[in-house]
Amino acid sequence: MTSRHLFMISLGGVIGTGLFLSSGYTIHQAGPVGTILAYGIGAVVVYLVMLCLGELSVAMPETGSFHVYADRYIGHGTGFTVAILYWLTWTVALGSEFTAAGLIMTKWFPHSPTWIWSALFMIVIFVSNAASVKFFANTEFWFSSIKVIAIIVFIILGACAMFGVIHMKGYQHAPMFNNLFKDGLFPNGFKAVFTTMLTVNFAFSGTELIGVTAGETKNPETTLPRAIHTTLARLIIFFIGSITVMASLIPWQKAGVSESPFVLVFNSIGLPFAGDLMNFVVLTAILSAANSGLYASTRMLWSLANEGTIPLKVAKTNRHGIPMLALCLSMVGGILALASSVVAASTVYLVLVSISGLAVVIVWMAIALSEINFRKQWLKDGHTVSELKFKTPWYPVIPWAAFIMSLLSCVLIVFDPTQRPALFYMIPFIALCYAVFYGKRAWDKRRGRIENKNED
Repeated sequence: MTSRHLFMISLGGVIGTGLFLSSGYTIHQAGPVGTILAYGIGAVVVYLVMLCLGELSVAMPETGSFHVYADRYIGHGTGFTVAILYWLTWTVALGSEFTAAGLIMTKWFPHSPTWIWSALFMIVIFVSNAASVKFFANTEFWFSSIKVIAIIVFIILGACAMFGVIHMKGYQHAPMFNNLFKDGLFPNGFKAVFTTMLTVNFAFSGTELIGVTAGETKNPETTLPRAIHTTLARLIIFFIGSITVMASLIPWQKAGVSESPFVLVFNSIGLPFAGDLMNFVVLTAILSAANSGLYASTRMLWSLANEGTIPLKVAKTNRHGIPMLALCLSMVGGILALASSVVAASTVYLVLVSISGLAVVIVWMAIALSEINFRKQWLKDGHTVSELKFKTPWYPVIPWAAFIMSLLSCVLIVFDPTQRPALFYMIPFIALCYAVFYGKRAWDKRRGRIENKNED
């Protein structure tokens, strides 16, 4: 991948259904100012994590990224668990993305079955990943470009409506920032800011994908720092900017109730075909997420195989450098997740979604802790900080702040009864991952001793 690909992937990779759809739910729950604060806190957490990932990925540009770092600098069991959690996050997302893409198409073709469109998009995304890394990067570049342009247009038109340059239906005068404060700073209480943090973190998931691409990027020592340094500015402009416009133009009681806040705003300012335009943008966002998700989950399986944790044949690549078996297994995982959403929506699928929602925050914690231990080992091995091409500033304050803030965003959901099950499902699942890893290791050692004894 070139710097052009990496820049647009890092720019658009984080922009998905979390912004286009879930942001309305967050405004409805936390109120306008509360949502801006929640997204602001989330942006800071993500930026701190990215600063940690920057030092690691520039020093060790590995495909598999944080799984490899956790394996080396925290423990083999933790590395395995991080890889499984991240793989699960994206494979579960794949199932929901393909379903959502099919549902959007039925709005334009109401008499066509959803499964046909879902199957078509599965083929498109599979081919994008199977062709070559460059083909995947080019596909993702254009998907991301559409999202970025849509949000820039939204912010510009929304700002014009806020200040009266464009008339907005339902308002005699320019709304300005009145909707932000007219019902108080926190209409549902200050606690709502923290109980929506899981939704906010989910919206920011995908930022860490830069680390996964490090092993397949040209000149990572220059392209990665450039992408990471602009993370906070990108999140503020695209997320905080969009949320401020939404919250200023839509009363918080109506946000997230019926449809995307983007559609509500565009309809209110009289943009022709607003619903169809935003459905197209959301469709590209969904396909972008599926494209990135299949890439990320494939590289996690490749990394596990490359480290010898799962069979080595999973790491085998074709002449285009694509690990086809890992790709096929990840696609099958996405299809199974989709099937579970149909036949076991209230049981298996509910558990999978709950675990995957928290998994990315666990991954962020692992990145921060890996960086802390990496720096200690780096100095212990006789190196100096000045030798690092990318340095996490204010070490160890930044990595510890990233770790603690990520941990708190997990723990605080215990106060939200609708999201509390995610925590209760995650804890036993992590314990199961460790049990499987160390159980397999004990079995391999025992089998090795038996084979050695037989040879003797």
